[in-house]
Amino acid sequence: MDTDSDQRADRGIDVSVVVPAYNRRASLDRCLTSLLVQRVAKEIIVVDGGSRDGTRALLRLYAAHHPRLITVIRDAQPGTPGGARNRGLERAAGRYVFFCDAGDHLAPDALARLVAAADVNGADVVVGKVSGARRGLRDSADRASLAAAYDDLSCFKLFRRDFLARHAIHFDETQRRGADMTFTVHAYCHARVISVVADGDCYHAEGGGEASARDPLGWLRVVRTPIEVMTRHVPPGALRDRLLLRHIRRDVLAQLGTPFLAACEAEREKIAVEVADICGQWVTPGVRAGLDGVDAARVAALDDPDRLVRLALVEAAPLRHRLNRVEWRDDRLVIEGWAALVGADGGSDGESDDAGASGAALTYAGANGAALTCAGPNSAGPNSAGLNSAGLNGAGPSGAALTGTVGLVVRERMSREEQVPFVTRGAAGSFTAVLDVAALSPGVWDVHVVVECEGARRLARLGSRRDPGAGVPSAHLVGGVVAVPFLTRSHGHLGLDVGGHVVRVPAVVRLSRAWWRGRRLRVEGQALMGEEDAAAAVRHLIWRERASGREHRERAVAVGPREFAAETAGLRPGTWDAYLELALGGPPVRFPVKVADADALGRPLRWWCGALRWGGAQWTVRPYATAVNRRLSVSVRVATPLTVVRRMVRLLRRH
Repeated sequence: MDTDSDQRADRGIDVSVVVPAYNRRASLDRCLTSLLVQRVAKEIIVVDGGSRDGTRALLRLYAAHHPRLITVIRDAQPGTPGGARNRGLERAAGRYVFFCDAGDHLAPDALARLVAAADVNGADVVVGKVSGARRGLRDSADRASLAAAYDDLSCFKLFRRDFLARHAIHFDETQRRGADMTFTVHAYCHARVISVVADGDCYHAEGGGEASARDPLGWLRVVRTPIEVMTRHVPPGALRDRLLLRHIRRDVLAQLGTPFLAACEAEREKIAVEVADICGQWVTPGVRAGLDGVDAARVAALDDPDRLVRLALVEAAPLRHRLNRVEWRDDRLVIEGWAALVGADGGSDGESDDAGASGAALTYAGANGAALTCAGPNSAGPNSAGLNSAGLNGAGPSGAALTGTVGLVVRERMSREEQVPFVTRGAAGSFTAVLDVAALSPGVWDVHVVVECEGARRLARLGSRRDPGAGVPSAHLVGGVVAVPFLTRSHGHLGLDVGGHVVRVPAVVRLSRAWWRGRRLRVEGQALMGEEDAAAAVRHLIWRERASGREHRERAVAVGPREFAAETAGLRPGTWDAYLELALGGPPVRFPVKVADADALGRPLRWWCGALRWGGAQWTVRPYATAVNRRLSVSVRVATPLTVVRRMVRLLRRH
């Protein structure tokens, strides 16, 4: 039975929200409340597929209290989610349609922001940020590319209703899973404009994704449909390869990870056959070039289920690591630590990120005798991972050793450039890495520990677990460029700032003396970076006027390893603070000039300007040290006969 169905018409509704609800009594109240508070002209269409848990009574109550907003469509028997959404789409009267699951809810201003973006940009589809989503769109865009939008294939978006009708886009009612992906792919391929609203969370999803570990074989059969829809609309080429790569990595090869391990041996063979069939049809040379190490290894091992299991084990095993020491050796940064892949086969995985306290081991024995073992620390002494000198150890199908390597990778945050330092590997997964800092371009480099085994490459930020007292050394000048090792504030991850981009450079500028050469103030001092001489990096002496923020800069020169000098003239009236600018490989940085000895300051200088003394002005320039921080400052004052009269008047008024 339909509630208020015969009288529905377009009454200037902006958004029709379609909510399938089958046995969702526990979460439906929160969902409907979040929809009712949306500040747009809206209607809420709830499709109940014969619920038996109190959902029907709750919907009857909501419809009675909000008859103009809520329409309930009741089906006698439960159908597919796609069928329920189609019922709601047929009844929708708004300019836009938004699909929401009964177990989820919206941010209070979500629909207003989505509708505003659609109206301004003329968008057919508007993607809102999903809270907690590890993948998806993170940056707002008025016109997002199809390749960028394709990362999010859920149907929880705003769609222009006449656009859906014009292209006959609807849900496949025969699909119990994956119908929302097929629907969104079809809409993306026809949309003229796709907008993204990611400046705040719009949709709060409580459930898991479609590609769950419960039925990987069923999911692989489902995912063929959206791939076929996409390939019918996108011609072969770089764009199609980019979209195919998303499906192959996230929907297809992902089933060879944890879902593959959870399956029985017969099921694994079926999964491998299904994946091989999809890859044989859709892994083009362009897609293959985009696969990373573990996915490329999986594609190469589709006829070897034992190796697929070993790859899945390596990928699923916890990566434990510890930083032991960081120090400078000349111009190279030496990093010592250990890393291991460990599991919980008969042992406790523990809460700490070291190797586990109970000798946990990750072990698999395949049908042909293949084995992979990553033993815990108790087999090789404390604080180790029970590994051979290469890191991982085991035996392959023919008895050959299966080995992995433990190493280090440093990655620049912006460019994603990677450098691999020279690594010496010791017993039990320990390593010593020697990083040639001179070979690094300026930027912020994050340090990752790496374990590679069977083609799988596992990375983790190093430093969150450290030996007691394992800190970072002080900054160091390497070829005139400052390198500052640091630990992040949030998690203590190790990084290296080359050039002083995000980390404060510990440089100090001290005044030796300030004296007058005619009417030019000569400033001489010392520049040090820690205990190292830094005069070679000086560029300018900058005077900043305290009230207006105006700046006056003079060239500074090095006159010794740590000594510099600069001369200044032409400061306008005001109070000027002195800073020394240094070029240390990154953006120029400035440091206040500190005054250690007040006797080093020159006397005030006075002179008259003007044709006649009585008709001119007296300039007074006085170097001094600030009371709090002992910084070098200069006070510039101009006095005229009129100024003297005004001062006398002010004094008389005060008294």
